[in-house]
Amino acid sequence: MWLLVFFDLPTETKVQRRAYAQFRKGLLEDGFSMFQFSLYIRHSPSRENLDVHARRVQRMLPPEGHVAMLRITDKQFGNMDLFYGLFPKDRPDSPKQLELF
Repeated sequence: MWLLVFFDLPTETKVQRRAYAQFRKGLLEDGFSMFQFSLYIRHSPSRENLDVHARRVQRMLPPEGHVAMLRITDKQFGNMDLFYGLFPKDRPDSPKQLELF
């Protein structure tokens, strides 16, 4: 499963810019990757693991701005068409799942 975090945060004052930077840094430290400027994604092997990361995002929410989280399956993510300008672009690979024997 994938967790997508969309956000639109104010950056007019120094305090707002600091809150934006801390939120973005927190996402990166938790294993998210920037997909677009205000869209970060993270792959998780299970729904339970995804919920753990969603709760972490909730704990680091800045005091102002809009943040949305969307949970989607690997299949739904795989159905996405990506383009860079007019040219198709490959999707990020899903991390390989660890198999225990």
